[in-house]
Formats: sequence, structure tokens, C-alpha cells
Amino acid sequence: QVQLVESGGGLVQTGESLRLSCAASGRTFYATGWFRQAPGKEREFVAAITRGRGSTLYANSVKGRFTISRDYAKNTAYLQMNSLKPEDTAVYYCAADTVARDPLGAVAGFYDYWGQGTQVTVSS
Repeated sequence: QVQLVESGGGLVQTGESLRLSCAASGRTFYATGWFRQAPGKEREFVAAITRGRGSTLYANSVKGRFTISRDYAKNTAYLQMNSLKPEDTAVYYCAADTVARDPLGAVAGFYDYWGQGTQVTVSS
């Protein structure tokens, strides 16, 4: 059974940091992505990373503030979020893509498996 389990969400103030984790089990994937969805808005792409080379892709809104990484041995991906802003408030989902793509997928429909989500709230 394939599972993606996110952790690390919480309530922080503007300018603070959080690190999200996404632990995968059941199989390995070509890439792991992070998406987020704020109330009343569509789910949007945040970042993605390939399992092998560690190639990355970021949304413009988080470039320079967020860093995605992976631990190959633990089959876990991370999203380090620095300089958080109130507009970063959302439920964050990790997702796994089983297909090798170049460039990395930034479309939710490319991802085959999804976690349950973790809430990130940034207060002003």
C-alpha cells in the first residue's frame, strides 16, 4: 500500500520558518512535489524534486524563500520554508509522480499519489 504522510505544519508568525516532511512508503517515485491550497482558492504548485538527481523546480512566489530537498535513503522529501508570509497560509500537500518528466511536473494532474495535507498558518 502506497502512503505519503506529511508532518511539520503549524502556526507561526510572519518571518518565521517551518520545515515540512513527506515520508513515502510502499514504493519509490520519480519525483515528489509540494502543492498548497488556501481557503477559496485552487490548489497551486509550490516545488518539486526528483528522487535521483535532486533536480528542483519552484513556483515564483516561493523562489528564494523555500527549499525542497530529499533523503534518498529514507524516501522522504522536505520543504524548508523561510521568511513566511501570511499569504503562505494554506494546507500543504505532498504528491508523488511515478513518471520521469523533463521538465519536472508543476501540474497536479501529473501526480499519482497524494498525502492527507498539513496546515500551515502564518499570522501577521
